[in-house]
Amino acid sequence: MTCIVGIVEKDKVYIGGDSAGVSNLDITVRKDSKVFTVGDFLIGTAGSYRVMQVMRFSFKPPKLKRGQDIYEFMCTSFVDSMRTCFKNSGILHVKDELHEHDGVLLVGFKGRLFVIYEDFQVGEHIEPWNSIGCGFPYALGALRAMSHTNSNIKSAEEKLKVALSAAAHYSGGVCPPFNIQKI
Repeated sequence: MTCIVGIVEKDKVYIGGDSAGVSNLDITVRKDSKVFTVGDFLIGTAGSYRVMQVMRFSFKPPKLKRGQDIYEFMCTSFVDSMRTCFKNSGILHVKDELHEHDGVLLVGFKGRLFVIYEDFQVGEHIEPWNSIGCGFPYALGALRAMSHTNSNIKSAEEKLKVALSAAAHYSGGVCPPFNIQKI
C-alpha cells in the first residue's frame, strides 16, 4: 500500500512518495522515506519495507559499462545485483517456481525511469512518468489530466504533489507527508 510517482523532465528524474505504512485497515505514518538515492540511482519502493531497507542500506549498484545500453544494463547487471543482494539478505522467495520478492521499485537513472516488478521484470513507460503502489491509477490519471489541460502547474515537484494528493484523496493506503527527490 503506497503511492510512488516519478517524472522525467529535462533529463532529470523526480520521484515522490507517500508515508503510509499499512497493515489490513491500520495505517501508520512512517518516518523512513520510501524514496532515496543509492549512488547514481533514485529509488522509490512500494510493498515490503524490508525490500526498501535492503535496497537503501545493503544494495551496491553495479557500474554502467562504457557504451552499454541503459535498458540492457537495467535488465541484466542491475537486476542481477539486486537478486544477489536479496538472496544474501534472505528476502528472496520462490513462488510458482520463480524467484520473487515482495516489492515493486521505481528507479531513476541517467534521465530515465524504470519499474522493477516482483519477478525482476524491468519496464519503461512510453510517457515521461509512471507510478507504483495502490494509489498508482489516481496518480497516473492526475498526471495525464495535467498534461492535456492548460494547467498552471509547471514544475515537476508540483506535479508530483498534485498526483500524490489525488492518490491520497482516493486511496485509503496513501497518506502525506510526501517526500520528493530528484537526480
